[in-house]
Amino acid sequence: MEDKGVETAIKDRFLQVEKHGIEYIPEDERRSRPSNLYVLLLGGSMTFGLFIIGWYPIAFGLGWWSAATSIVFGSAVGAVFLGLSGLMGPHSGTNNPVSSGAYFGVAGRLIGSFLEATASLAFAAISIWTGGDALASALIRYFDIQDNEAVRLGAYAVLSIIVTVISVYGHHIMMSSLKFILPTAGLCMIIGLFVYSKDFDASYQGTGSYAFDSHLVTWLISALLCAATVSSYAAYSGDWTRHISPKKFSDRRIVFTLFMGGIFGMGVCFLWGAFTSAAAFNAAAANADTPFVFGIVEIVPLWYIPFLLYLGLASGTTQAVINTYGTGLDTSAIIPRFNRVQATLLACALATALVYVGHFYDAVEGGMAVYLQLLVCFSIPWVVIIVYGHLRRRGYYNVDDLQVFNRREKGGVYWYRHGLNPRTLGLWTLSAAVGMLFSLNDAFTGALVPLMGGIDGGLVASGLVALIGCPIIDRLWPDRPEVYGPAAAPQSASEPVPSPESETVG
Repeated sequence: MEDKGVETAIKDRFLQVEKHGIEYIPEDERRSRPSNLYVLLLGGSMTFGLFIIGWYPIAFGLGWWSAATSIVFGSAVGAVFLGLSGLMGPHSGTNNPVSSGAYFGVAGRLIGSFLEATASLAFAAISIWTGGDALASALIRYFDIQDNEAVRLGAYAVLSIIVTVISVYGHHIMMSSLKFILPTAGLCMIIGLFVYSKDFDASYQGTGSYAFDSHLVTWLISALLCAATVSSYAAYSGDWTRHISPKKFSDRRIVFTLFMGGIFGMGVCFLWGAFTSAAAFNAAAANADTPFVFGIVEIVPLWYIPFLLYLGLASGTTQAVINTYGTGLDTSAIIPRFNRVQATLLACALATALVYVGHFYDAVEGGMAVYLQLLVCFSIPWVVIIVYGHLRRRGYYNVDDLQVFNRREKGGVYWYRHGLNPRTLGLWTLSAAVGMLFSLNDAFTGALVPLMGGIDGGLVASGLVALIGCPIIDRLWPDRPEVYGPAAAPQSASEPVPSPESETVG
């Protein structure tokens, strides 16, 4: 009888819509563990939205081994940022943008909310886009029907509905779906290795011409693309780590799991995309202008089509959920009167609208690509600043004062000047501006790009300026003692302490 009651309680909790938004999550309500981070990064990356990252090095003209080494190197670089970004959530009990209020000010943390929300929205749209295209192309090939817009638009709608339902239910349903996706989608990918092996040649040398000036430049740009993709997840790693108790699991374990997830989770999926792309190019079924999904669908036997269909539907859904879930949290942070469910519904609607608008207007897709490329210049220095601040303050947060802006109040130790911290805002602005000067994309070329040999150096430049600048501003304009917490008990990182009197706004 007791077992039945426990089973019923677990079932009820599973079907319950998550109540936690960006407010502090009490430690006794945190049920996640570091291993879930690896499940999330690997299971959520088994989708065409991330496989396509492996397509680019091949489409740029690189051979198989050059593409593979650029992917591994770039993923490792991005995984460093991703791993360190997971430190804040367990101690602050909220996501990274809200945690950043400790360093940028409780109003200045809107920068992080905007960066994460827009990046998540774009990635969610791309996941629905590529997943829908995979679903549509598989159906067209399997049933031998004519390609038409009705099939594609219908596929987008199916994915959007599933994504919305799972995102609204929240973290526990998202993790449950990922734990199902991981072995099933993984099996599809393993089978795919054997299927594509008939057209794959490890000695494939590329197309013979490079998309950029030389082999080295093309290799570096491919590596930077992978690094930027992995590091872009740093902004919302706190969405997941806030569900982990720092009393049960060490910071080192969390950082290591995220790092390994960046390399052997996301990186492995990039490699699968490169493997299948090399097979398609080697079989002359694709060229640089061929859409990724159609190129790899064209060369497989008919019996493997349902496997690709599953990857497009199931895996595409989970990746989009990860992003719309994060967008929902940030939307509720930007618009405090929205609860998590309302904000998530709005995020899903915006992502779906972006997919349909982008389907009819090609300029939208190109604009999203440029934006995501430029986003690195703004997000990397932001990550560097908050990680440095976290380590400098030994993981201390006044979790009550972090929530001042969300309660539409003023005051607290993180109020600084009108809710903004001028010292970190100034460094972030300078870092982003320097990164833009070293950026190269389809929209413009930064004035300092020639100093990098004609490659996009925005990620490296912006990150270095922030890394060098953090100890300098800390030396010249030190923080007030109260932001470091009780000196006698720095281990009480997640416990509220008395703070300056707050004042309600309006």
